[in-house]
Amino acid sequence: MNVRVRETADETRERIARTAEQLFRRMGFAKTAVADIAAELGMSAANVYRFFPSKTAIVATICERSLLESEAEIADVLAGEGTPQQRIIAAYLAIMRYHKENFLEERRVHDMVQVAMENNWDAIEAHKARIGMMIAKVLAEGIESGVFLPHDPGMASQIILGACVRYCHPVLVAQHIDEDLEAGLKASLTFILRSIEVERTPFP
Repeated sequence: MNVRVRETADETRERIARTAEQLFRRMGFAKTAVADIAAELGMSAANVYRFFPSKTAIVATICERSLLESEAEIADVLAGEGTPQQRIIAAYLAIMRYHKENFLEERRVHDMVQVAMENNWDAIEAHKARIGMMIAKVLAEGIESGVFLPHDPGMASQIILGACVRYCHPVLVAQHIDEDLEAGLKASLTFILRSIEVERTPFP
């Protein structure tokens, strides 16, 4: 006798969000209606609205999950092997490549990303703050180990983020997609990090 396990509300919300993301990637955000998402799930649109008040609210959930996944990847890179400089550069390259590959391979996601940014600014600001804290921690480690001159790691982290925004903002990455973004990002970060190094290291 097969016993069907009843989904929790959180599991249903996640299933709706993942199905919606697949449709957004296949059809585009603008062309996908809540009714399409419901049909794909075999449920009514009214049932979808029980869990999400709007299509934009679904995007917010997708955005939050993507930000957390990105943060986990960045944390792994920053905790990996290499000098503080190498790890910081690798972390920013991971952010930039994520947006670059997403735009090149999933251009229909671009409008969804814009909607997410317009409607979830607080979540994105919190994400940037967490990334900044991760970078600041590596900068502090560099000071402690004698790699960097004494400075305010939090302030330095914000300066780095501001200087690299064109390589981390998905819209700006899309606008400059034909440029050598990797080289530009590495050159920018190397220039900034050399200003706080105790001893200058060769360009990576």
